[in-house]
Amino acid sequence: MTAAALALASYLIGALPHSYLAGRLRGIDLREHGSGNLGATNAFRVLGARWAAPVMALDIAKGFLPAYAFPGLVGGGTAWALVFGVAAILGHVFPVYTRFRGGKGVATGAGVFLALAPAAVAIGLLVWSLVVAATRTVSLGSIAAALALPFLVWWLYGRGLVLAVAISLAAFVLFTHRANIRRLLRGEESSFRSREGTS
Repeated sequence: MTAAALALASYLIGALPHSYLAGRLRGIDLREHGSGNLGATNAFRVLGARWAAPVMALDIAKGFLPAYAFPGLVGGGTAWALVFGVAAILGHVFPVYTRFRGGKGVATGAGVFLALAPAAVAIGLLVWSLVVAATRTVSLGSIAAALALPFLVWWLYGRGLVLAVAISLAAFVLFTHRANIRRLLRGEESSFRSREGTS
């Protein structure tokens, strides 16, 4: 396959709407509940942890697979891993299957960096877990983990293209969470305990 075909395949894999499908299995269209976002956070709040946990795992997997498996088909290299990984993230955030309404890129981005910088992702997951456990707010955990990622990549792996993309991903996650940040500043952000809410 050509690099362009693999990039398209990466996008289409990233676009797979696992949270939407999980909601449909429950008779719910997540686009009409909670925040309307098709990500794991909204799935946690609307569907509960039993359904959201596999959604998150699948969202991570669809970022990991293209970044890990596809570069070898075009000669390998970190640059290709990042190209295919970014395509998967864009697919998750702007999925063609659900009229370009998707998630916010955190879990799929974690999957990409799991292939490129696994130790940084492991510590980032710990950051996410601690923040969510302390605040019961998934969006705050996601923002904290995204902000931690560039520092962890720099500390563990040094400078380079992976660090540049980690910084870009952190900025992108802040952008996709801009409404959450406004609610956090106003003290209005919902916890994941609620079955309905914003994300």
